Amino acid sequence: MNSRHSQYDVSNTIDVSDTQAVCDAVCDIFHSCYPAADDSNVLRAFEDFNNLFEGHYQGFNACDTYYHDKQHTLDMTLAVMRLVDGYERQATTQDRFGAKLSSLAIITALFHDSGYIRKTGDKQYHNGAQYTSVHVGRSANFLHNYLQMTGLQEFAGIAANMVHYTGYEVSPENIKLPDEKLHLMGYIIGTADLIAQMSDRCYLEKCRDRLFLEFELGGLTTTQKTKHQPIILFKSADDLLARTPSFYNFEVRNRLNNLFKQVYKYAEIHFGENNLYLKYLD
Repeated sequence: MNSRHSQYDVSNTIDVSDTQAVCDAVCDIFHSCYPAADDSNVLRAFEDFNNLFEGHYQGFNACDTYYHDKQHTLDMTLAVMRLVDGYERQATTQDRFGAKLSSLAIITALFHDSGYIRKTGDKQYHNGAQYTSVHVGRSANFLHNYLQMTGLQEFAGIAANMVHYTGYEVSPENIKLPDEKLHLMGYIIGTADLIAQMSDRCYLEKCRDRLFLEFELGGLTTTQKTKHQPIILFKSADDLLARTPSFYNFEVRNRLNNLFKQVYKYAEIHFGENNLYLKYLD
C-alpha cells in the first residue's frame, strides 16, 4: 500500500491526473463490455472535459478549485466504468445497461463537478469553490446543455437529475428518474464519487489542505443560527480532519450501504479479486 503513487488509482497502474490515460482505460473497459459499440460520444466527452477544466472551453474559465480538481473527476469516472463493468458481467441480458446508457454514465461522471467552473466574465465570485452549495445544480444545467449537442439529447433531463446523486442539494429519495435501472446508474455514480475520493492515497491531506479552503470560500465553515449568532461548524483545517472519520462512519457508510444499495460490490466483480476501493477505505 505504501508504494502506491499519489497520482495513481487504487490499482497503482493508471495516472488519474492524465486525461488521456484515463480515457484509454475507460474505453478499454467500455469495449470489453460492448465490443461493437460506438465510442465517439465518450471520446468527445473526454476531450471536452479536458478543455473545460484547462480553460479552453468557450465561455468558461479553467478549474480553480483546490480539492475538486481534474484528478478527482478522472478518478471518479474510472470508478464509474469499473462499477458498470462489474454490474454488466453479472446482469441478465434484459437488465444490462448497454452501451448507450453506459456512455451516459461516463459523460455524467466527467461533468458531475462542472458546476465549480466559473463562466468567463463572472464578476460575482473569484473562485469556483464559492459555488459549493449550488454546484450540483450548476452541473445539472451544464449537462443538460451539453447533452443537447450530442447524440444523447433524449437523456439531457435524465442526466440533469441523475447528477444529484453526487451531492446534497436534493436528497437521494427525492431524485426523479423514469425507471429503476436509471436509479441504479445513479447509485453507481454517487458511489463512485465517494469511493474514488476516499480511497485516494492523499485523501486526508487533501481534506486538511484543500477541502477546508473550499469550505471557507463556499461559506460552509459556519452557519447562521440567528442574524447575529453564527455557529462554527469547522474551527480549522485540523478540526475538519478530526471530524472526517465520523463523517465516513455515519454519512458515507449510510449512503454506500443504504441509500446507494451497496453497488460498490460490483468493483470486486470487475477486479476479479478484492475490492480495491474498499481496501483503501478500511
